[in-house]
Amino acid sequence: MSLQYTYWKDADYFIGYLNEFPDYETEGKTLEELQQNLRDIYNDIQTNEIPFIRRTAELVLA
Repeated sequence: MSLQYTYWKDADYFIGYLNEFPDYETEGKTLEELQQNLRDIYNDIQTNEIPFIRRTAELVLA
């Protein structure tokens, strides 16, 4: 399984979020640390540790 994420370098940190959950940003000193923090956020979302999750969806119009 894989998820897309968006990230950027800001001074000394990599900052990013899962594209499906853009409200939940995290950071890491390295790209690997950022990726682990994103995994942690995903796990927290899946186990309902974070309440009131906003989700994205696609609406098909006729």
